[in-house]
Amino acid sequence: MVESPNPSSTASKGSDGSSAISIDGTVKSHHGSCDGDGKQASGFAPATPSSGCGSFALRNLRIVLLFAGLGVSCLLLYGSANPLAAFLPSSFYPARTASKVNGTFNNLDRVLKEASMEDKTVILTTLNDAWAEPGSIFDVFLESFKRGNGTRELLDHLVIVALDHKAYVRCLKLHPHCYALLTQGTDFSGEADFMSVDYLQMMWRRIDFLREVLEKGYSLIFTDTDIMWLRDPFPRFYTDADFQIACDYFGGNPSDRNNAPNGGFTYVKSNNRTVEFYKFWYRSREQYPGKHDQDVLNEIKMDPFLDEIGLRMKFLDTAYFGGFCQASRDLNLVCTMHANCCVGLDNKIHDLKILLDDWRQYMKPLPNANPSLSWSVPQDCKGSFNKPHHHHKQQD
Repeated sequence: MVESPNPSSTASKGSDGSSAISIDGTVKSHHGSCDGDGKQASGFAPATPSSGCGSFALRNLRIVLLFAGLGVSCLLLYGSANPLAAFLPSSFYPARTASKVNGTFNNLDRVLKEASMEDKTVILTTLNDAWAEPGSIFDVFLESFKRGNGTRELLDHLVIVALDHKAYVRCLKLHPHCYALLTQGTDFSGEADFMSVDYLQMMWRRIDFLREVLEKGYSLIFTDTDIMWLRDPFPRFYTDADFQIACDYFGGNPSDRNNAPNGGFTYVKSNNRTVEFYKFWYRSREQYPGKHDQDVLNEIKMDPFLDEIGLRMKFLDTAYFGGFCQASRDLNLVCTMHANCCVGLDNKIHDLKILLDDWRQYMKPLPNANPSLSWSVPQDCKGSFNKPHHHHKQQD
């Protein structure tokens, strides 16, 4: 016999005269009832077999308890860690943790440690939703590492810094090292017009973030996502420099501060000099309002403060680190190619895909390969500053 913890509670009868089940295990109908032992209760007509009596009630109670137990179990399992996680690669379950933007999963120290080279160097790029959409810049960027000469293994040390939640979720689907750098009250998800308020905020948020990484003791390569990685750049870096930066235009002397720098590609060693330099760079935005980080760098690169802190600055040769402003014409030398001197997301995507096609042709092991093969870009990017361009539509 099933005993009820609350014998006084009963379920209401069905409006069509069907049996109703009481909490104490009794089945009642308009014609009679059975108690928990299956005996006829006084004052009622004999129970019919269709009422099920005690066995029917017990079966229903067991079903209710079974579903209740399953529901509780599901809730507990949903909030718990995956017990098989230790046996699975990190790429197996990132989507499950996409909601943990503010939790331990999105811990900068953890992400940097997992991506770091032995000498505590990491490669960083920033990404927003407009550039992360399928078929957009992010896909072409990752493809360049896979197609490049000696660059695929560098993906293990690449950290994608997502500036909005959609970009973060997209990163987790494609790459093991993702960090969400979300700024409260600011939406960086859309395509920002060059020199717009959103564009400037993104650029300066980036500079401050790089300072934070340097303070944590990590040296870094920062790369824009519209830069194609075609060869390992480390052999082309200067060993005696703290801060090395690519150029829109290179004059031939890596120590000449009259070179025109491009902040889309930098190699920075972590030390007191570079930390102080990035703090100074970030503070200088207030002295030059309305200018982005690259323009401000052009203003401060001659400042005596850089010599006071002993910063050793070098400018990278466009023969190795080229772009659409001043292309690296010799494909036997090029390490990276940047879609600079170009505005409009669609223009960049179009030309970068052609650039990768050029690279595939160059890499083909054909006996009649043309050693003098050069780039067939820029195309759509050429003169893009004078062309109207439409915003890339966001995906819902």
